[in-house]
Amino acid sequence: MPEFYSVVAESGGRIVGSNFLDERSSVVGVGPVTVAPDAQDSGLGRALMRDVMERAGRLGAPGIRLVQATYHTRSLSLYAKLGFQVRDLLACVNGLAPGGELPGYRTRPALPSDVAACDEACRYVHGHDRHGEVTDAVARGSAVVVEHQGRVTGYATSLGLFGHAVGETDEDIQALLLSAERFDGPGVLLPTSNAELFSWCLSHGFRVVALSTLMTVGFYQPPKGASLPSVFF
Repeated sequence: MPEFYSVVAESGGRIVGSNFLDERSSVVGVGPVTVAPDAQDSGLGRALMRDVMERAGRLGAPGIRLVQATYHTRSLSLYAKLGFQVRDLLACVNGLAPGGELPGYRTRPALPSDVAACDEACRYVHGHDRHGEVTDAVARGSAVVVEHQGRVTGYATSLGLFGHAVGETDEDIQALLLSAERFDGPGVLLPTSNAELFSWCLSHGFRVVALSTLMTVGFYQPPKGASLPSVFF
């Protein structure tokens, strides 16, 4: 896909590593990065990371993001040495979709005419938009918006590991979660720093299935509202 940059490492005629860069928005997302077991501890992971970081520099990206699996302590150390800062602990939560509605909040499928409002909501929460991802999600029919008091106040590209969501308030995200028919993949990523939303999810039947670490280089604005990151960021 032209919106993704990919790099592979070869040894002895076989691929022993790879890395990817999601370039659909101005802030870019790294991953997944893979290294074959017999090629680990050789500096290959560092080389693959430097390659995509240099690519981001050539693009003039204001920031780079990644989501790191917390159990893998070596990758945490590598990313920190490369300049990434820990920003949040993410809980992957899953469970049966709660169902129901939140009074005063309406969810519906997103339309092409909603993209500008989605971009505005993302800029409010994160300081930048994710226009390319939203456009793709609207085109494939997975995007959902939430309306409050007659205007779009949040959206989700999808509710799962590969989608993200933003909302001006916790209630926007709650409405999106309540409206879900299912959660794609292992679940949704929830910043544990949002204690109120985390507690709400646990009280509505969600359970933590894994932990990840949000790490960034360059521009980063702590979320003003509520968000559910994707596996890219």
